[in-house]
Amino acid sequence: MSSKISGPDNRSTGPVGAGRAVGRVSDATTTEPKTADRESSEGVHITGTARHLVELEQRAKDMPAVDEAKVAAISSAIEQGTYKVSATKVADGLMQIEQALAPLTGKR
Repeated sequence: MSSKISGPDNRSTGPVGAGRAVGRVSDATTTEPKTADRESSEGVHITGTARHLVELEQRAKDMPAVDEAKVAAISSAIEQGTYKVSATKVADGLMQIEQALAPLTGKR
């Protein structure tokens, strides 16, 4: 018994493997990697971007997760209705982030 399988537009897909040679899967445990010799002779090359990422990661690790005093002060100011947003400070902070990320995106 055979079943017909239709493609996404309801056309017949034809017999499986029709007109194509059947390839055999190689055993991954017996095959040696083709690039092992080349990689070991060339060594490892770390780009400037990778070095910059490592530096940024270390800076982030060195920073405290949360500045509890600042959170408390802002929360208090919000509750009292005295918290003011400084557009200049927000813009400056965004520019600092943009400048820090610029080397990673290729924009300067």
